[in-house]
Amino acid sequence: MRRMFGEIASRYDFLNHLLSLNIDRYWRRRTVRLAPPKPGTEILDVCTGTGDLAFAYHRAADGRVRIIGADFTHEMLTLARQKAERRGVANAVSFLEADAQHLPFESGRFDIVCVAFGLRNVASTDAGLAEMARVCAPGGRVVVLEFSSPTWQPFKTIYGWYFRSVLPRIGQFFARNRESAYSYLPESVGEFPQGEELAEKMRKAGLIDVTFRGLTLGVATIYVGRKSGQGTVARGQ
Repeated sequence: MRRMFGEIASRYDFLNHLLSLNIDRYWRRRTVRLAPPKPGTEILDVCTGTGDLAFAYHRAADGRVRIIGADFTHEMLTLARQKAERRGVANAVSFLEADAQHLPFESGRFDIVCVAFGLRNVASTDAGLAEMARVCAPGGRVVVLEFSSPTWQPFKTIYGWYFRSVLPRIGQFFARNRESAYSYLPESVGEFPQGEELAEKMRKAGLIDVTFRGLTLGVATIYVGRKSGQGTVARGQ
């Protein structure tokens, strides 16, 4: 898995925007609006990839938050750091190499712990959610943005054909990596828990008030849960 993502890192952003028709940017903005940051808080973006969700949170807070992006793919993090330098935000958005199932942070540290299109790539969904909940502060939120399968016909049939037959061919043509990363995508989405099933896993990880909302006719879904306990005071307030 790590090698596969390392091989496509240089084309990752381009392909995300191309294959989603740029809608992935909108999905991240909606995610931030559903779990908005407060000035002075600290945010952890798990499976950050090249950092797009981390940067979306930074923009939403006008830079008045501290964000760490964690990922287990060195090549992705190299690109994320380069993007942070180009945008002049490296002092506020930093990146480190870490396994989502064994996060190197103390419990209860972060006000928001988020992940975009990465939870399904964690070997154990339950372990990944448990770690996200562990490092989340009492009163803080755990946020998951993930692909899902549409249910409305005829869009379900049309999108299913594109997702299984067209998207992997386009992705593989541009990625040109040895492993079939874009064939893996529809397979992983089909096997990943969705809707109430994932919401229940979040509750079992210790989160409460879990809600979820479908986007773009169900192509993606945002899940938000809160860690029980008294809310934290924004740092620097």
